[in-house]
Amino acid sequence: MLGLDPDPAALWPVASEGIASDADADPALDVAEAVRAHCGAVIDAAGGACVAVKPQLACFERLGAPGWAALAAVGDHARAAGLLVLADGKRGDVPVTAAAYAQALVGSTPSPFGEVKGLGADAFTANPLLGRDSLEPLIGAAAEAGAGCFLLVNTSNPGAADLQDIDAGGAPLHERVAALANEVGAAHVGECGLSLVGAVVGATRPERLARLRELMPRAIFLMPGVGAQGGSASALTPAFSPHPAAGLIAASRSIVGAHAERGGDPAAAAAAAAEELRALAWKSSAEQRG
Repeated sequence: MLGLDPDPAALWPVASEGIASDADADPALDVAEAVRAHCGAVIDAAGGACVAVKPQLACFERLGAPGWAALAAVGDHARAAGLLVLADGKRGDVPVTAAAYAQALVGSTPSPFGEVKGLGADAFTANPLLGRDSLEPLIGAAAEAGAGCFLLVNTSNPGAADLQDIDAGGAPLHERVAALANEVGAAHVGECGLSLVGAVVGATRPERLARLRELMPRAIFLMPGVGAQGGSASALTPAFSPHPAAGLIAASRSIVGAHAERGGDPAAAAAAAAEELRALAWKSSAEQRG
């Protein structure tokens, strides 16, 4: 999975081509157009080795309304390339607000003036900290749209241990969250045996994968942290035990910024890095299946 976390200060050179900046104009317009061009170029270069893109919503939202327009355009570009779009916003709130998030991500909003379409993502990430009732609108909307909902279970950042590893009545909190993810996903299992309710499980803690797979046998694992954060695709074999599609390895900086280490053209370096990761992911899946 191709992560898109565009930094306006570190875009590929192609992103600025054809942009004639007006000193009196809103800089967000130019930056958003550059971000759109950058992400399009990254998709064109590396998308062939991926099944989906994972735009980090904050990287677009910080640019205001032009950034949201760029996000929509990037989603359209990805779909035209045959890729799914997973909106990484980690939404989570009380049920009434969760329902609004769901409308924005995978649904639409009714109004006296007509239906307002949302982003139309194929999946999104969600924060389960507010509990079961906060997840129901998100999962319900995902089911209605034929989309996926990935719950944060054990994230890849070092600080995750501050809360996710604390004892929660005889088991660490991340295992309690895993059990909840399994419960709320049980009613949404497809013919392949996998649920639309998946789990974000950091690739930086591969020793936990077998236990988390035991707790969530039907969940697709979204595994960020490969590459720049130190995770290794070759250590993720247990994630694929239920099905070849039961694991999604996400990488962003190690693909988009591959030219910094490899040298040469950014697009060529990204394509090579993505293809190498695809091969490692396939090897991990094949090893699990014997």
